Amino acid sequence: MLTHQPPAQSAKGGLKVTFVTDGIENAIAQAKQAAGDRDVTVVGGPSTMQQCISAGLADELHIGLVPLLLGGGLRLFDSVAADPIELEKISVQESPGRTDIRFRFVKGR
Repeated sequence: MLTHQPPAQSAKGGLKVTFVTDGIENAIAQAKQAAGDRDVTVVGGPSTMQQCISAGLADELHIGLVPLLLGGGLRLFDSVAADPIELEKISVQESPGRTDIRFRFVKGR
C-alpha cells in the first residue's frame, strides 16, 4: 500500500499488508514481484493514478463513470504530464447506472 505514513498497528485478521513510503516506482516493483506471473492491478485514488501515469508505469486505464456530479475532490488528470498521452480504447461496457471504459496507453510511437 502506497502511503506517506504507515499506521502504527498492523492489520487485524491476519491480512498481510506491505506499506511502501518511498515512491510509486518501488510500490509497483514490489507489487509485480509479489504477483509473479499474474497481472498487477492498482486500485487507488487520483493521486496514485497520476503518479503511475507520470512515471510511465501504467499500461491500462480503467474508468468507471456514474451519472452523478459531486462538485469537489481531486481532479483526475490535474497533475499528469503536460505532453499529450495517447490512449487506445479497449472496451466500453454500459449499464443503467454506470459506464466502464478501458484504455491502453500507447507507448513507443
